[in-house]
Amino acid sequence: MDLLNTLVDKGLRRELPTREEALAVLATSDDDLLDVVAAAGKVRRHWFGRRVKLNYLVNLKSGLCPEDCSYCSQRLGSEAGILKYTWLKPDQASEAAAAGVAGGAKRVCLVASGRGPTDRDVDRVSDTIRTIKEKNEGVEVCACLGLLSDGQAERLREAGADAYNHNLNTSEATYGEITTTHTYADRVDTVNKAHAAGLSACSGLIAGMGETDEDLVDVVFSLRELDPDSVPVNFLIPFEGTPLAKEWNLTPQRCLRILAMTRFVCPDVEVRIAGGREVHLRTLQPLALHLANSIFLGDYLTSEGQAGKADLEMIADAGFEVEGADQVTLPEHRAAGGCHDGGGGCGSEGGGVCGSGAGAKPAEPREAAEPRTDLVAVRRRGAGTDIAPNA
Repeated sequence: MDLLNTLVDKGLRRELPTREEALAVLATSDDDLLDVVAAAGKVRRHWFGRRVKLNYLVNLKSGLCPEDCSYCSQRLGSEAGILKYTWLKPDQASEAAAAGVAGGAKRVCLVASGRGPTDRDVDRVSDTIRTIKEKNEGVEVCACLGLLSDGQAERLREAGADAYNHNLNTSEATYGEITTTHTYADRVDTVNKAHAAGLSACSGLIAGMGETDEDLVDVVFSLRELDPDSVPVNFLIPFEGTPLAKEWNLTPQRCLRILAMTRFVCPDVEVRIAGGREVHLRTLQPLALHLANSIFLGDYLTSEGQAGKADLEMIADAGFEVEGADQVTLPEHRAAGGCHDGGGGCGSEGGGVCGSGAGAKPAEPREAAEPRTDLVAVRRRGAGTDIAPNA
């Protein structure tokens, strides 16, 4: 397929595909799916080999958020029966983090619900970061605390944070349909603050919220322009008690196409399979490792993932290896910090038209299977409980 050959060549050169080419990936048929995975897999292996980076989530403060993000079980007015608790103490957070590190996680992601941290919250999280780093030599720490005010990213970096996560989630054109209590521009501003402070920026998306192919391409192209080091791809977990509880419109095949498109647009970036992989990729999860080079180990913020042991077995059985603490995740040109020029994304060469994507015939729409509500399990273990975590 000329389209895939073109995209592989561009991915190896870090050249931006055209929008038409990205849309054509999402429009490929099920008959072509393995060809799409194989092509994107060449790009993934070129930049990241067969390594899989493991990340572990610690929910520092759960529920009771004043924001109204429609996808979130912690949102204002959520009726989802999730765990609700205030800030974990540094030792509690460190203990939870240690479980993930023992399971093979290289990065610990510290998350707290809320619009954004107060200065006191930044002090609290800074203490937690220092405690985790003192007790877990070599671990990376990423903070995810919402919208940042001036100077807060610098303070987190001084405390030892390596990265900051703040997702764009969806396209700018449709953002107001998902959230009304803050704007898309607010999110872009926080990612830029993380960059400016010298933190590794982490920003991604959520698929499955009723968006169009154009929306997906828009948000991934916007991420390329923001140039984060890691791009988490979440698949909506439709929690009962949230406005998007009935949005069951993803198939495993569509999830793979979304990951492949993201890899082609962001070839040398850490693409992470994040929340919802067990719910929507299901038995095709191993195929997704040919597209993404990073996953979350074990449970998520408010939902349970598959057993950590099963994650490790899946990686080994698929012929991949867990990335070690002594290995550098990013390619040399990114790890050296030379790609954050704010000029259209790492390796961008203008995205000139090249290839045969523009005339691709859209695939026939395929309805998602019956909702798999049995796969949505509220987290009842780990952080905020007395039960051992899943790692």
